[in-house]
Amino acid sequence: MVSIEEALNAVLKNSKKISSETKLPLENCTNAILSQDIFSPINMPPFRQSAMDGYAVNAHEHLSYSLVGEVKAGDSHQPKINSGEAIRIFTGAPVPSSANAVVIQEEVEVKNGNIFLEKFPREKQNIRPAGEQVREGELALKKGSKLTPAEIGYLASLGLENIPIYKKPAIAIVTTGNELISAGETLTYGKIYESNSKMLKSALISLGFDKISLHTVKDSYEDTYHKLKDLIAENDLVLITGGVSVGDYDFVGQALKGLETKEIFYKVNQKPGKPLFFGKNGRTLIFGLPGNPAAALTCFYMYVYPSVQKMAGYDPLLKKVIATSSSHFVKKGDRPQFLKAIYKEGKVTVLEGQSSAMLQTFTLANALVKMDGDREEIKINDSLEVFLLPV
Repeated sequence: MVSIEEALNAVLKNSKKISSETKLPLENCTNAILSQDIFSPINMPPFRQSAMDGYAVNAHEHLSYSLVGEVKAGDSHQPKINSGEAIRIFTGAPVPSSANAVVIQEEVEVKNGNIFLEKFPREKQNIRPAGEQVREGELALKKGSKLTPAEIGYLASLGLENIPIYKKPAIAIVTTGNELISAGETLTYGKIYESNSKMLKSALISLGFDKISLHTVKDSYEDTYHKLKDLIAENDLVLITGGVSVGDYDFVGQALKGLETKEIFYKVNQKPGKPLFFGKNGRTLIFGLPGNPAAALTCFYMYVYPSVQKMAGYDPLLKKVIATSSSHFVKKGDRPQFLKAIYKEGKVTVLEGQSSAMLQTFTLANALVKMDGDREEIKINDSLEVFLLPV
């Protein structure tokens, strides 16, 4: 059995960023990581552009101008403006080369085909120069950039369609147990509805992963062996819930051994989630998560999250803060414990209902409090180590 710190270090050491590349349509690249530098194919903006609704002028020594035309956003004509002349112009419209300033409409009076300014304009005021954001051929985004909505919009404004990115990991989720049935089936005596696969898939989707497949196996060595053999060959990460312990019908460990999976660790000195398995088979990482839902989700956030984040090239660790306790809690046993909690503005409240089988408390939580093994009690105003769950 390893400590929490040893387990996390082993996970981070063995989780490598996937280096294989692909190209995807820009709209499908949210949260992906760029695998190549992107150079701008155009000037952005591609022409001198009005930053305001107002009047483009060819400035002279007077405050009055003759109004001689109009240019809207999207117009392609470029009227010539002589000294002392102006045109009506709108935000985003191309500014004629003969204009040297744009005066906002609030500072202009219009009368009998002429405009009158409140003050003399400054050279190039309210004109966005061509290439102000980026010039043609310049570096637009560096390799390794994460494509958030801002980056997606930026690349779209450059007219880019297919983007070179690192592949995200392919992930298989396997649930085991003859007692499990699917939603919609009749709940007979001795059966329970399976929830772990949907829970884990939802957690992965919320983090931006989309290559996720769900699988079930019955409590049989042969079924478990053949299913895991196929999934290990096809995926970068395999998450297995249940069947990891040493019961007569827990076949996951036996099957993984039969497949010559390298055990990196089995069992972590923590509660919940002691029977956690982590191993490697070829290029594929394997987590054997506890079957109890709250224990499985705790292990997901503390170990699977950093692994899959690192594989995708993201920051691997949950945000950690020190917070002041707003509640009292007495721990049973001497194992370190992760406690479901609510964190807000520097204060944290440990919730009731910490059973490894109870998800209801997790629905209220936005954080996990780490309570060391030698600590028996949390008192109000104690300082606590808190891991913030991703939202």
